[in-house]
Amino acid sequence: MYTYDFDEIIDRRGTNAVNVELARDAVGGAGTKLPCREEDLIRMWVADMEFAPPPEVIDALRERLERRILGYTGEFDGSLYAAFSGWCESRYGWRFPREQLVYAPGVVAALCQVAEDVTGPGDGILILTPSYSHFADAAERSGAELMCSPMRRENGRYVIDFDDLGKKAADPKAKLLIFCNPHNPTGRAWTREELAAVGDIAEKNGLWLVSDEIHCDLTRRGVGHITMGTVMPDYEKLVVCMSASKTFNLAGLALAETVIRDGAERGRFRTRLLSSGLGPMSMAAHTAAFSRGGPWLEALREYLDGNFELLTSFFARRFPAADFTASEATYLAWADMSAYLPGDRRAAAYIAEKTGVVVQDGTSFVGNAEGHVRMNIAMPRALLREGLDRLAKLP
Repeated sequence: MYTYDFDEIIDRRGTNAVNVELARDAVGGAGTKLPCREEDLIRMWVADMEFAPPPEVIDALRERLERRILGYTGEFDGSLYAAFSGWCESRYGWRFPREQLVYAPGVVAALCQVAEDVTGPGDGILILTPSYSHFADAAERSGAELMCSPMRRENGRYVIDFDDLGKKAADPKAKLLIFCNPHNPTGRAWTREELAAVGDIAEKNGLWLVSDEIHCDLTRRGVGHITMGTVMPDYEKLVVCMSASKTFNLAGLALAETVIRDGAERGRFRTRLLSSGLGPMSMAAHTAAFSRGGPWLEALREYLDGNFELLTSFFARRFPAADFTASEATYLAWADMSAYLPGDRRAAAYIAEKTGVVVQDGTSFVGNAEGHVRMNIAMPRALLREGLDRLAKLP
């Protein structure tokens, strides 16, 4: 019987962690005057967690290491497909044949490869903004034009401007819609009606649709995820990208599960992608996570809900003029801090200089995000409380 301790504080120094080693760079580099030593920063920026992966996964990695051979690896026994497809069917009511499942060294690598496969110069790639910056990278890599449809803020939540999205999707150059479900950075968990409307627009205009669902398992308790795989059960131009990396804090193992219905695109994808991401350790970890990680995930979701409750109370008390609503999904908080910032300063650099807390600046994202910050609160509550105590001292 396993126990899960999300209050454990794990020292990440000396592990070559991006979260640690690039924290200063994230807020302006050497020119940023910090109020504390770099090792004493509260890091709330990179989208990985301060929690250990499930012990079930650690045990699986140990077992695999004991086999002592770590050579070239492929999925020949169907074990990862069985674990992942079982996870999708039990949680999301989604079934797909094994031949549609392909692997990549990450969701970003997968969506960029699809973009290169199906678009090129003269074509357009459509995204909703504010957007994760790597969606723009996909357009840059393929040579396509980036087409942005800004979302609106209504009653404390982001909503899609379907009139604008529909008009831009009807542009003859539009070929691909990259859609984030749930949405990063805003934390929206889309309703079935919203997803159906997005699907209808894509289908009406014959667009490829890549659904980035990497945060799908990380909804608030009582909030469900709906995959585009069930919303568009027969659409051939749909690609769904998921991974255990965000859910179980395994990003360093570099593997994503990608379901591609169109056979020709599967062939292009496999041929052109330089690496499948499949290695002995990544396979062992993902197989264990999807087959045995359910209880850990439910405990994690409960803990994250507690962190969001703490954060919501903090904003209401200390920053009432900030535009903040707790995320419906992800472990990321998104807030407009414009009311508390000097007009000439980037939010993240100003916050770091005044408090020693590192957050992600809104300018790291694409579109309508000035004055915003993204905060990763997947951390032991003692660290979160310390970070909030520091933020409370912001002038």
